[in-house]
Amino acid sequence: MTSKNSLCDERLFEQFYKKNFQLAHHFIFYKTGNTSDANDIVQEAFSNLWQHCSTIKFSTAKSYLFTVMNNLFFNQKKHEKVIFNYAKETPYYDVDCNNPEYILEEEEFKKNLLLKIQALPTEAREVFLLNRIDGKKYREIAEILNISQKTVERRMSVAIKKLNLKTKFSK
Repeated sequence: MTSKNSLCDERLFEQFYKKNFQLAHHFIFYKTGNTSDANDIVQEAFSNLWQHCSTIKFSTAKSYLFTVMNNLFFNQKKHEKVIFNYAKETPYYDVDCNNPEYILEEEEFKKNLLLKIQALPTEAREVFLLNRIDGKKYREIAEILNISQKTVERRMSVAIKKLNLKTKFSK
């Protein structure tokens, strides 16, 4: 029998899921940069939360969920590193006509970009991701964050300067 405030209560878990899914998905998508990977990690994290619902306090469920997602992300990166190291040691057959040097450079660029994005000040990162990932216009971002459009522009300018990007995006 489950208590009223237990995550094992299906209705309470469903409410928790609906309330936190999008936030969880955005969080891990910004880390992975890949919708499919983000979907897999979020699904696995919620599944893990459900499996351990009897041992997790409702008040710490969100923290638990994000910790699990972070750990899954790092495990995925470790696995990719093992695959990469194996690929380096085995002969390469260019089946896709992709230059391995180009692929490596592209991966390195993505990794460096993610690190730079993570290092941005919180306000600048939030505006940058809302614009570049979610496709929101400056006006929409201003409404969402309850700030002026000029503040959005300043924060975006900070992000672009810190990331050394060229401006070419719409307001």
